[in-house]
Amino acid sequence: MQNKLKFLTLLLMVSLLSGTFVLAQTSNESLYEQTSEMGTLIVGYQRDVDAINDFYYPYSAGGTYSFPMTTFKSPEQRKRLQDINKDYLSKLKSAKFEGFSIYGRVDYILLKKQIESSVWLLGKEEKEYNALSKYFTFADAIYALEKLRRRGTYKEGSLLAAQMTEIVKQIDSLSQNFTKQASLKPDQLKMATAITLSLKHRLKGFYQFYMDYEPGFTWWAPKPYERLDLALTNYAKFFNDKGDPVAAKKSNKPEIKGNPIGREELIRQLNAELIPYTPEELIQLAEKEFKFCDEELLKASAAMGFGKDWKKAQEKIKNSYVPLGKQPELIVKLQDDALSFIKANDLIDIPALAEETWGMVMMSAERQLVNPFFTGGREISISYPTNSMEEDDKLMSMRGNNPYFSRGTVQHELLPGHHYQYFINNRYKSYRDPFKTPFSVEGWPLYWELLLYDKGFAKTPEEKMGMLFWRMHRCARILFSLNFHLGKWTPQQCVDFLVDRVGHERANAEGEVRRSFKGDYSPLYQVAYLTGGLQLFALKKELVDSGKMSFKAFHDAVIKENLIPVEMIRATLTNQPLTRDFTTSWHFYGQLK
Repeated sequence: MQNKLKFLTLLLMVSLLSGTFVLAQTSNESLYEQTSEMGTLIVGYQRDVDAINDFYYPYSAGGTYSFPMTTFKSPEQRKRLQDINKDYLSKLKSAKFEGFSIYGRVDYILLKKQIESSVWLLGKEEKEYNALSKYFTFADAIYALEKLRRRGTYKEGSLLAAQMTEIVKQIDSLSQNFTKQASLKPDQLKMATAITLSLKHRLKGFYQFYMDYEPGFTWWAPKPYERLDLALTNYAKFFNDKGDPVAAKKSNKPEIKGNPIGREELIRQLNAELIPYTPEELIQLAEKEFKFCDEELLKASAAMGFGKDWKKAQEKIKNSYVPLGKQPELIVKLQDDALSFIKANDLIDIPALAEETWGMVMMSAERQLVNPFFTGGREISISYPTNSMEEDDKLMSMRGNNPYFSRGTVQHELLPGHHYQYFINNRYKSYRDPFKTPFSVEGWPLYWELLLYDKGFAKTPEEKMGMLFWRMHRCARILFSLNFHLGKWTPQQCVDFLVDRVGHERANAEGEVRRSFKGDYSPLYQVAYLTGGLQLFALKKELVDSGKMSFKAFHDAVIKENLIPVEMIRATLTNQPLTRDFTTSWHFYGQLK
């Protein structure tokens, strides 16, 4: 009996210990949904960088309060950011990497990559700033005025007024001896303009701080400040690259301009994004994917009764546009169609709140000049004609956003695409936001385009042709952006390629190219759509097609890692053995030999 009691007691203890172990495992897994061993260091770095930028950016009074204004960095600001980078690289060296979970190791690699990229970019900016220093011999005097303002240092108003007057004289002297733009490249002109405007903002922040509060300053400073502010405004005009005035007269649309970055910089950026392919290999990838689209396109064209003349088939589809005022209703229908298909095929669980809370807005005519199609996130922004558009542009907007073309983009912008990213990424590992890459931001929605087509979401030839239009467009984005940045194509050649090879309306093609090169997006952004989508599709083959994960488990796991490089998501899901000095090595596209 006594032995039996001992056995039962031992069994109970084992059960309790086992339960504790399971709870600990569950607790850790739940914890890793939000952070890792590196979480505190990552947040510390982000906040330290924010603190430096908030302090060294100029303050500008607006409304009832003053806020830091993001502008071109001062030399002192760059130095302090580099100090922070050096400090955190030292902290990374002492981190106990070998004892980290896969989540901590991934975070270590991502933070190290971010800091090293910051070091390089700040160094490049400093070098380029110094190359323009002869045009800004007066800059240090304005930085000195701004430095007084940071701690409210008192100085006689008459002396400050005299300093501003002296700076005006320096600018006037530089202006008189200014060598016109011929000696400066487009990217230098852009930077010089940014520097001048930054100095204007810094001067304004200095002036607003003392004006009306310090009597001597208020008495002496207004006129010298006005003259100096005007001198800076006029000086900035010397660097304004106005482009071709003849082209500007022919159209009320802005000229399409861009600055090719070259092969070496493309490769550097690809490595930074953990893409182990050269620009030439990615062009080959796009051409192979285009070939698949061509084959599918001809099948759809023949099924519609147009034989091999796919452009005639596409023309029929373009003219299926809905009447003005009806486009929002179409958006709702197309989203419902996609969700019904996704649920029927058991692909992903989308929370009811995510379905309830996606919004919609109508896109302005001005924004449609650079975004001729829908954009998404918390809401979908709908491209369709406005009353102020030219008649030809109205028709092209309607034809380019017809129901069959839109079938592939609504779910891309909403669910399970960008809106679902917005919904989930705010809830899981949000500290990884600075690590986000367009290869995940755009790769995830594009992956769903590939998956839905593969699963038969496009049932009719018209629906197939509509989805293929976008797939061709993604191939074309890789081809025109890389060829442009390699110096092989002009913006006009890019527009013509989209019209001739994909079937774009010309106004929409111009908007697409203008958006790609105006500078708001990274040079690799357009490359990222199809490339990132193919990365995720390859990972799906590795984990889902092999039977290791269900679709739902796979999709849930991927999106909860946030918008980090896909190779790092793969490393997490497959528990890859990672090292501190990790470099990209995953050749996800097996068709490149």
